[in-house]
Amino acid sequence: MNHKYLFLLCFLLMLGGCSVWPAYQQPKSELPAAWQGASAQTLPLGERWWTLFDDKSLDALVAEAFEHNRDLALAAARVGEARALSRVADSQLFPSVDATAQRDRTRASEVAPIPIPASALERNSYRAQLNVSYELDLWGRLRGAGNAARAELLATEAARDTVRVALAADVVRAYFTLLALDEQIAATRRALSLREDNLKLQRVRHKAGLIGDYQLRQLEAELAAAQAQLPALQRDRTAQELAFAVLLGRSPRAISESSVALAGDGNVAPPPLAPEGLPSDLLLRRPDIVQAEQRLIAQHARIAVARAALFPRISLTGYLGSESRALGDLFTGPSLIWQLAAGVAQPIFQAGRLQGEIEAVKAREKQALAQYQKAVQEAFREVQQALSAQTRAREVFEAENARADALKDTLRLARIRYDNGLVSQLEVIDAERNLLAADLNRVDALRARRVAVADLVRALGGGWRAK
Repeated sequence: MNHKYLFLLCFLLMLGGCSVWPAYQQPKSELPAAWQGASAQTLPLGERWWTLFDDKSLDALVAEAFEHNRDLALAAARVGEARALSRVADSQLFPSVDATAQRDRTRASEVAPIPIPASALERNSYRAQLNVSYELDLWGRLRGAGNAARAELLATEAARDTVRVALAADVVRAYFTLLALDEQIAATRRALSLREDNLKLQRVRHKAGLIGDYQLRQLEAELAAAQAQLPALQRDRTAQELAFAVLLGRSPRAISESSVALAGDGNVAPPPLAPEGLPSDLLLRRPDIVQAEQRLIAQHARIAVARAALFPRISLTGYLGSESRALGDLFTGPSLIWQLAAGVAQPIFQAGRLQGEIEAVKAREKQALAQYQKAVQEAFREVQQALSAQTRAREVFEAENARADALKDTLRLARIRYDNGLVSQLEVIDAERNLLAADLNRVDALRARRVAVADLVRALGGGWRAK
């Protein structure tokens, strides 16, 4: 008989490896064979992709953001929570053991229906035992819960990685925006200085009667127009620097009292960056896509949990310990107590609750699948858009650079012609105005070209290594 029970127990344990729901399979995606618009040059990048700019100040600021940014700290804390919840779910697969100790002193009634001797009215009881409980996971309910918790953990880690990639890109964007604003402020000040010097000279000529009031007022108005541009640029720089300080995770005192250290060269263009030769399925490693897929895996696992609720739950319990009237006899042979028990619980009538829960979980899986597929679509759209933006940003920068060089010669020639009396002062003013606008546009085009690199890396989900 004992062998039969042992065989039955082994059979039940083997059933524990069975599942009531098929294993997860990754959804198929129609991926392009190659990137559209990629150039012929490939720049392999590691996780520290921002080092391609070769700027020590930028490297230090990214490290500061990784250490102090509050969004990243929040994402890391969520990972810790998900890891703890995964441990809780996995613990359900193992027996639960606890120890209890109890001491009772009771007194019975002297006028109870059943007479009790006076010597037995008061009693002491000492009890110590180990309790064990275990649920046979025959239908995969506990394993499904553990799989769902692990998938949620991986999704949370992917969400943290998404924040990390976005944070690095935002730091690069903010850094080069500040550099561009500094360069624009410097260009405006240079233009102001030249116009102020020229106005001083023209005032001398005005006193000498060489130019009239009309020409002098034109120069004064043009100087005032350039002066009006400077406060707006300084305002934008202050706002950008404050936002950058928050991005770096600095304290309120540091935000108001310190500045962001910049040491980069505002005129160096970034190297070209394009994923030529990289497989398109590399994008499936993008953190937000990994997160969406892990959410899908978790919902798939929860279907097994919901379906397992339709089947019997078999639990094994027992205890081993000692009980005696005196503490000194608690651990002697005669005080031994033990119990083994098995219980089966089978749902019979739940008014459709269990089936409704299964349908609800299946609906959540369909939602997760749609979110995953949309994440893949959005990822490829962002990459193609970033590739196009990078190419166009380079073209715009080259055109603005050529325009600025041409307008420098235009201003030089206009001044020569004006000094020789061949043209009016209006042409010189127009040339100065156009050159200042071209300088500001060239700086902004360089900023856009640098930012396009960061946007492309962000769209690709971070750095990669070419094989």
